[in-house]
Amino acid sequence: MKELKDTLWKAADKLRGSMDASQYKDVVLGLVFLKYVSDAFDERRETVRVELEAEGLDEATIAELLDDPNEYRAAGVFWVPRHARWSYLARFAKGRPAGADGEAVDPATVGELIDAAMEHIMGSNPSLKGTLPTLFNRESVDQRRLGELVDLLNSARFRGDGARRARDVLGEVYEYFLGKFAAAEGKRGGEFYTPPGVVRVLVEVLEPYQGNVYDPACGSGGMFVQAEKFLERHGANPQDIYVFGQELNERTWRMAKMNLAVHGLTAQLGAKWEDTFVRDLHPDTKMDYVMANPPFNIKDWARSEDDARWAYGVPPAGNANYAWIQHILSKLGPTGTAGVVMANGSMSSNSGGEGQIRAQIVEADLVSCMVALPTQLFRSTGIPVCVWFFSRDKGARAGEVLFIDARNLGHMVDRAERALSDEDITKIADTYHAWRGKPSAAAKGLVYEDVAGLCRTATLAEVKEAGYALTPGRYVGAAEVEDDGELLDEKIARLTNELYEAFDESARLEAVVREQLGKVE
Repeated sequence: MKELKDTLWKAADKLRGSMDASQYKDVVLGLVFLKYVSDAFDERRETVRVELEAEGLDEATIAELLDDPNEYRAAGVFWVPRHARWSYLARFAKGRPAGADGEAVDPATVGELIDAAMEHIMGSNPSLKGTLPTLFNRESVDQRRLGELVDLLNSARFRGDGARRARDVLGEVYEYFLGKFAAAEGKRGGEFYTPPGVVRVLVEVLEPYQGNVYDPACGSGGMFVQAEKFLERHGANPQDIYVFGQELNERTWRMAKMNLAVHGLTAQLGAKWEDTFVRDLHPDTKMDYVMANPPFNIKDWARSEDDARWAYGVPPAGNANYAWIQHILSKLGPTGTAGVVMANGSMSSNSGGEGQIRAQIVEADLVSCMVALPTQLFRSTGIPVCVWFFSRDKGARAGEVLFIDARNLGHMVDRAERALSDEDITKIADTYHAWRGKPSAAAKGLVYEDVAGLCRTATLAEVKEAGYALTPGRYVGAAEVEDDGELLDEKIARLTNELYEAFDESARLEAVVREQLGKVE
């Protein structure tokens, strides 16, 4: 798998010098998707031929059935017309003469050929309509390098590997690329990509086994992909969830459509991209689960003071954080739950009436849990983040809020980015599940108890007394420090002596350095 990823990233590098990250992202991901659907089509075609030959059918009948799109769609495989198949494209990647090999006269450039292939696939598969990129023949795309990229991708094979489906292989590659491109684009990468560890915190806490799953700012669809993986890990059927999403950015919306197609997820993302605040694409649908990482602290947003979604107060014009929160609350069904990634400021801000809105939401008993996350989880921003968890039905925990301080979890993967391990994510999720008394916690024998420095239950009265601030650090306190058995006076004396010894050693080394510098002069 690593070899495949490295091959594909090497392919991306072929275009790095001729266009910026946002451009080559669309080109490379589009080609990777095209290669996958073609490989999956070829694999299915081989399987159908073997099955038909085993039935003893004549070659004419076999040929007719091999060209029946239903033979492919029934197996969840996209129909790929002849001139969109990779074998056809690869023959002309390096400028093969027009009309070669008895083919009809071909377009002048490989980019025009690929654009046509994308149109053929969208025309043959309604679920992909308006999704695939057709930008390969633009002046900004170096046609020579594009041909080399196609040639290099020729060596990659998205085929099943033992028990692994070809779709799983591509899904892993696609997520790898999204992460790499997000890192390359820096701050702009955060528009379409949420770190998998953060997404998994939401998914593992909410446990979306069945029902409607919604993301009002879905980016490239990472929340939905992790929900599918959660179901597969627990032996559940991904077809038991119904995915609804919305995305404002056109290119990101197309990316989400491709990403979900890669993972075999049918999603309602609307007929086109749309601003959630201007027009809710799913106005009459109540959601069982909402998972979202909306853009933080938006100052320029489509605000209407008489919007019915502002049940707890009109959000300020200069910050959309509480607009996102109230939109999400308006979508929850009677037993709905939600997890929302927010900037830390949302937990305590009082500007623009946000404090009053937060107070109303708390008093409505909708906040079930607040989690403070470690810093540097997002390469695209240094803003500290938290997760708000909401629930329409808190059961036995009505009138209470769980606070989890996870700021000390995670590990640095490089100088700029921190990641949450499986153990970190499980620790957060198990704490919440034990608190709620969920079956998943009972199965592990977990019983909730407050742990200083990590988690604590607070009543709504306590939250009110704290001015409705929801910062976990205010409630969980400091972790207990193990007593090392050394008396305080003795410890101070010992540390003082060690400090003086360090001073003496520093002075000695300074004298040596000065002496050596004097010799140089």
